[in-house]
Amino acid sequence: MSRGSNLREYVSHNPPGVTFFLCLLTLAFSFIVLSSYSYSHSLPNPDIEQDWNTLLSSFSKFHLCEKKNASSPAHASPIAPLQTMQEKDKKTSINATRSSSVTDLHLHVPLTVTSSSPNVTLKDIVLFTTLTARQLKLGDKELVSLALGILPEDSEHICLTIRAPTHILPMTPRLVPECSASESNISRVPVEVTNHLPASSQTCYSMHFKKDPSFTVMLTLEEKSVVVKHLVEVSVSLLGVCLILCIAASLKTSVPHRDYLTGQNSQSEPLIES
Repeated sequence: MSRGSNLREYVSHNPPGVTFFLCLLTLAFSFIVLSSYSYSHSLPNPDIEQDWNTLLSSFSKFHLCEKKNASSPAHASPIAPLQTMQEKDKKTSINATRSSSVTDLHLHVPLTVTSSSPNVTLKDIVLFTTLTARQLKLGDKELVSLALGILPEDSEHICLTIRAPTHILPMTPRLVPECSASESNISRVPVEVTNHLPASSQTCYSMHFKKDPSFTVMLTLEEKSVVVKHLVEVSVSLLGVCLILCIAASLKTSVPHRDYLTGQNSQSEPLIES
């Protein structure tokens, strides 16, 4: 019997084995297609857990409400709240926060701000607040000071001033364009972060963020080459396993079939010779 006939017989009598073989074959071709797609398209770097899109998306989910004690001396500048809260939270802040350096950035980001009060004009004002890194999904109890400068000439972007420990910030500031710091004559409004709009007549601000693909760190050509190489290696290995299964099936089927024919011939011989 030919090996082709052996394979057909094996397929007809071993559905589980055939199913396993088809799964391996499908997986091998899937890896080949994936490697081709990975090489010809831009892919985000999976090693970068936090980027500026993640930070801005987390921040935009909050509402900013004006503080009632806005005239307090501690709210005279966007940097003062951070310094004041750091002094109060020395016992609760982790050691990394105290020992790490602090970075100040002025970034031009696609974040728009709307007010809950129609009488408020979003012009020549800076909203500033302080929150923890845990709220921004960047860390634990590290303090982050944020100031939102409204740009009258650009309604789709704001100038975001951020001051935070260097080790918790996304390591890709070069992807975000910079903007100039706010002028001294601009009104600075202290706000507090809340998850829901209050029922009172307190003036609050909502933020809307549109994800910018340019803020995402992509794989370099060398990194994509490594990914493609590994996918092709796995595909070749799976195809080799499929080939071995085919050869094993064709050889395994011929032996039982030969035994079966031998048994049939022995049964056809007369038990008593005449």
